[in-house]
Amino acid sequence: MKMVIHLNINGKEHELLVKPNETLAQVLRGPQLNLTGTKQACELGDCGACTVLMNGRAVNSCLVLAAQADGSEIETVEGLAVEGRLSPIQEAFMEDGAIQCGFCSPGMMMSAKALLDKTPSPTRNQIRLGIAGNLCRCTGYYKIVNAIETAAHHYNGKEGKSE
Repeated sequence: MKMVIHLNINGKEHELLVKPNETLAQVLRGPQLNLTGTKQACELGDCGACTVLMNGRAVNSCLVLAAQADGSEIETVEGLAVEGRLSPIQEAFMEDGAIQCGFCSPGMMMSAKALLDKTPSPTRNQIRLGIAGNLCRCTGYYKIVNAIETAAHHYNGKEGKSE
């Protein structure tokens, strides 16, 4: 048995046919949408690789049933770039070497966006707390924190980093 849900994903309305037990991550990555930037890893909500924004809030899409998201606004990593231009978050991740294997990057970037939307000028400690639900096995987080700090400065029209 399938059900119809409506999602606004990256600014576009979608009517989708989903199984009652399908997660938001499965639907995003599935054949109806093919938004594979959202990664599936632990499927337990422990790693943050599947982080998306649901109504402006960072969520582990592996823990949200697609049916629960019915009527929601969803932002995925594919929605960060606008008109082919990378967002300040994406640019900062590249500039600061925060992308290693890249598997955690989409979830990290979405957690960063949620943080910067709420706290445009976060401290380094606030950045660390903002990405606390995301695991990275490559960078040791230092470059990721730097990238988010760089992105915050771009968002605020400043250059450089605070000490």
